[in-house]
Amino acid sequence: MIALAKIARLLLADALRFLLLSLRSSRSLTAENLFLRRQLALYKERGIKPGRIDPATRVSLAVLARLFNWRDALIVVRPETLIRWHRAGFRLFWRYKSQTGRPPIPAELRALIRRMATENPLWGEERIANELMLKLGIRVSPRTVRKYMPKRPAGRPRGDQRWSTFLRNHAKAIVACDFFVSVTATFRLFYVLVLIEHGSRRLLHFNVTPHPSAAWTLQQLREALEYGDFRFLIHDRDSIFARSLDESIGRLGLRVLKSPPSSPMANAICERMIGTIRRECLDWLIPVSGSHLRSILKEWVTHYNGARPHMALGPGIPDPPAGAVLHANQKSRHQPGATAVVRARSLLGGLHHEYILVDPCA
Repeated sequence: MIALAKIARLLLADALRFLLLSLRSSRSLTAENLFLRRQLALYKERGIKPGRIDPATRVSLAVLARLFNWRDALIVVRPETLIRWHRAGFRLFWRYKSQTGRPPIPAELRALIRRMATENPLWGEERIANELMLKLGIRVSPRTVRKYMPKRPAGRPRGDQRWSTFLRNHAKAIVACDFFVSVTATFRLFYVLVLIEHGSRRLLHFNVTPHPSAAWTLQQLREALEYGDFRFLIHDRDSIFARSLDESIGRLGLRVLKSPPSSPMANAICERMIGTIRRECLDWLIPVSGSHLRSILKEWVTHYNGARPHMALGPGIPDPPAGAVLHANQKSRHQPGATAVVRARSLLGGLHHEYILVDPCA
């Protein structure tokens, strides 16, 4: 700012000096011009290096050069330098002229755009521009409409439907299936097929087999999907899911959606459920045979679907599993109004539940 003020002050002094010289006679100015040229000729002959030219002198020389033939009078710099000063001045001028950009639209139209966007959250800039054009005859670019639309806060949900909202709305119609393996105590390998509903996250069906095939998989899918109101089935691109299997599923009224290769996140709900089975059940027990593995999973599925406060089921106290051994606090049993903590231990020894019982005589 200090340098700009100094340049402006020097330019103002040059302008005043030019006005004073314009009041003099032409004969006096010609004599002074010849006098100065003779001195500059002596200065040029001695070869003294001139001082550095400041920005104010550059502007003054560039402006005065438009009033006469400056090529014969220029000594301190080369002609190419003065031309470069001219071009730099034009660039600064057009940069100043281009800063404002397009003129803003009227304030009434800006207020109308904000009102239309606020009262119609599902409308975008294209829709608002078309409404203004067809109903009011106002031609406004959609980009201009987007410029004046109100900005939504970061935490506020958008008016249009998000992808997560779309999936949530259609979750009850989506079923996902996948295989995972389990090893018994005798090192036999068993394949487990699981089907889960996206809406309630309930396990619809499971089964165990040592040799999976397309026919066996189709039969399991028919048993699980025959009485459900589902529209989509998600599975990966394993060779077990043959083309004939997908065609048979299509005849049941379901559309098969295959996940991309090597993309487990495309079937994330089913993959996460398989991880839950391993962490909460199979990592704590070693099945002896296929029937033992099936009984373990059957009891765990009952716990998962009815006694586990996960998404869409809500919190709640599960019922004691069948065949459980109950151990109650004897001290609390004889005290009215006290609560008794009852622990239920499964016959398999792998699942433990705890319940709180309230004395009805309280």
